Amino acid sequence: MTEPLHASVLPSFDKKDVEDNKFIAALSYLGILFLIPLLLKRESRFCKEHALQGLVLFVVWIIGSFVYWIPLIGWAMGIALLIINVIAIVKCVQGEFWEIPYLGPLRKKINL
Repeated sequence: MTEPLHASVLPSFDKKDVEDNKFIAALSYLGILFLIPLLLKRESRFCKEHALQGLVLFVVWIIGSFVYWIPLIGWAMGIALLIINVIAIVKCVQGEFWEIPYLGPLRKKINL
């Protein structure tokens, strides 16, 4: 049986790391604020994974800004990204890591 191309293994985290840093990690999904957990909580794997995924999402937002002004297609894309941000924030505050389909695996290609 073959695996889908976009599948990846989700990271596991230390429970104390998650509890101590879940609210800071949630900042990762608020635009440029992904820099806060990335720079201030370098030792936290939970923050780092969320911050890298937030960076990927931020880049998609920037690229998408050239498309958002197109009626229907751009608006649908903007709404979809907004929903993705909200889901990611909620999951993060709950102490979970939700890998964004298709975008989440891109975080592994970033070397910081």
